[in-house]
Amino acid sequence: MIRSVKGTRDILPPSSAIWNHVEEQARRVFRAYNYQEIRTPIFEETLVFARGVGEDTDIVTKEMYTFQDRDGASLTLRPECTASVIRAYIEHRLDQQPGLVKLYYMGPMFRRERPQKGRYRQFYQIGAEAIGSESPAVDAEVIELTAEILCAAGLANFELLLNSVGCPACRPQFTSALRDALQDVSKRLCSDCRRRAQTNPLRVLDCKVEADQPVIETLPSILDYLCEACRIHFLKVQEYLRDRAIPFQIRPRLVRGLDYYRRTTFEIVHGALGAQNAVAGGGRYDGLAETLGSKVPAPGIGFSIGEDRLVLALEETQSGGHAPAVDLFIAPLGEAAFRQVAPLARTLRRRGLVVELAPEARLKRALELAHKFGARYALIVGDEELAAGRYALRDMGSGQQRPVAPEELYESVKANVPHA
Repeated sequence: MIRSVKGTRDILPPSSAIWNHVEEQARRVFRAYNYQEIRTPIFEETLVFARGVGEDTDIVTKEMYTFQDRDGASLTLRPECTASVIRAYIEHRLDQQPGLVKLYYMGPMFRRERPQKGRYRQFYQIGAEAIGSESPAVDAEVIELTAEILCAAGLANFELLLNSVGCPACRPQFTSALRDALQDVSKRLCSDCRRRAQTNPLRVLDCKVEADQPVIETLPSILDYLCEACRIHFLKVQEYLRDRAIPFQIRPRLVRGLDYYRRTTFEIVHGALGAQNAVAGGGRYDGLAETLGSKVPAPGIGFSIGEDRLVLALEETQSGGHAPAVDLFIAPLGEAAFRQVAPLARTLRRRGLVVELAPEARLKRALELAHKFGARYALIVGDEELAAGRYALRDMGSGQQRPVAPEELYESVKANVPHA
């Protein structure tokens, strides 16, 4: 038997209904905040991610799916989408548009990580980018947007973690202090962190190895090294979040796993996810556009929601409720009845009802199926109903049954259908 590739999975009903719910709610919230959808290719030239994400990050050095095309070009399945969005922003001169360029995306990403609960090699992200402003007010609104999507999806009791990672004016002093501090303690860290201590000390702070955390907590705090501009920017972000009554916790060692972040970084975590508890994260990436070849500065901030983890958290904390109910289960008792109700089913579906039409039915079996489908109503049509011109409509909740004419059927069902 051929099985799915390790680290990938099939998303099946009823779980797929939760995925659809999450994406529908995200699109609704994005529209309210005036974000427009962008769809970028699933693979890019490798340079997009090597430059954008950072050549010394774990993503680039260990996790990317990279292959050589027939013409010798190096291509990579996207491990994240921000670099792709900025590449598209530059290529299509979106800087010519008025005001902020506000874009959102949904789709699969690919990283060759060790599969575990909530982490897959093909995973899905919902994200957004606000490009064209350095204002801390934009940072606060993007964080608000992230929280609104999670709330709309049905997630509660999540926690916002906040930090600033400085800028090119102040981060070098912090990196130097961090490198000095690591000289004395790196031998107590994991092998990856010992390597990072030499190549990119900031990445040590992003280590997820539990045994390393007590050592990492003793390392210098970047908040002690922020320049005046970064300090004021960070204070303003906090003020604007308080104005919106969005609670947060300052985490001085929150750096995220990508090199392009500057100033504001944030994560949203949830207790239902265990050790891998981040459900969303993001930050500001002023300078990324220039790294990817833009001659025009394009400061921006964005976020991504790990859709796999969000759905997992919803499944852990909620008891169903997202599976789409069948509004009407039609049980034709015989060929003549089937031919009569098939066009009726099509008409009702066009009008927005969810209709299941049994190709053949015995009454007892039909009602059992209607119950298993979670149908609100069952319509029973046999020879007697055809002769009378009135069909038997059964309320599956109460068990009450009454005759209805075909032309009355839609209004009779719609009265108790939320989405119709």
